[in-house]
Amino acid sequence: MSYMRGDLLTKTRKLVKGLAKPAPTWLKAMEEAPPVTFPRTDGKIKKIEMPEDVYVKRFSVDWLMEYRTEKKAKKKAYKELKEIARSEGKTPPPNPYPSAIKEIQAEEKKYVDERRNNPKIIEIAEKMKQERDALFEDRRASGQW
Repeated sequence: MSYMRGDLLTKTRKLVKGLAKPAPTWLKAMEEAPPVTFPRTDGKIKKIEMPEDVYVKRFSVDWLMEYRTEKKAKKKAYKELKEIARSEGKTPPPNPYPSAIKEIQAEEKKYVDERRNNPKIIEIAEKMKQERDALFEDRRASGQW
């Protein structure tokens, strides 16, 4: 199918009026209810924005600013607590606002250490390495690789 300029309805209408083509059965119905035509673009594609996007963006910006100011205030308060404790010669209190990531890492640390130091797990890992190496050797010997 070749590229055609203009719409099919006007082309067919011109060919039928010029007696170059017999009138197709669909022409009368198409003339009564023509298909929707879309205007040509000027080459600039506009970004599609939903009406509520403005409000969502505004809310997220406000929320982020509030979160950052709260976090800064908490850090500042803890910093002042530490300075007071040091000036009195006491050990500083633990951080009342610890990082969530550090808490999760502290919980997982014992499992990570166990994975490195537990002889049963090391033995299982060695077996898996040997099986993998044997599989590679079999493939290499059979010529699949």
